[in-house]
Amino acid sequence: MNQPELEFVYEASANLAPPREIGAVPDGTRRIIPIKPGGYVKGPLINGQLLGNAADWQLTRLDGVTVVDATYAIETDDGAVIQLRNRGLRHGPAEVMDRLRRGEEVDPAEYYFRAAPEFIAPTGRYDWLNRSIFICSGARFASSIKLWVWRVV
Repeated sequence: MNQPELEFVYEASANLAPPREIGAVPDGTRRIIPIKPGGYVKGPLINGQLLGNAADWQLTRLDGVTVVDATYAIETDDGAVIQLRNRGLRHGPAEVMDRLRRGEEVDPAEYYFRAAPEFIAPTGRYDWLNRSIFICSGARFASSIKLWVWRVV
């Protein structure tokens, strides 16, 4: 058996604008969470900042699971622009998720928040992002988010 290992890539932090509620749809409740420009990306393999015009298009399913689907870009400290789409799941006990929705401080250990970022990087120094699988864990705060990203090796 060839068991995968994880290599830490970076921590990201972003400030969020207030949600734009779409409302009830056949498969749950939808909302858009705008991601403000200027968040940071720092780690052993990538450093930079998040660019603007980004958002997380969320669906809270009828079973209470929130499906996150964020599209954004990173501008690295050396000027490369890397696009990414990060899809994942966030869920937990109903009272924990209600506290998150109200913007209260909640320990990330109290809920599940995992995603699988997919990168589109230019050829060159960051081309390895196009050839690997990544996972991340996240923490949601009242007006910000933190993500920790690993490459599966």
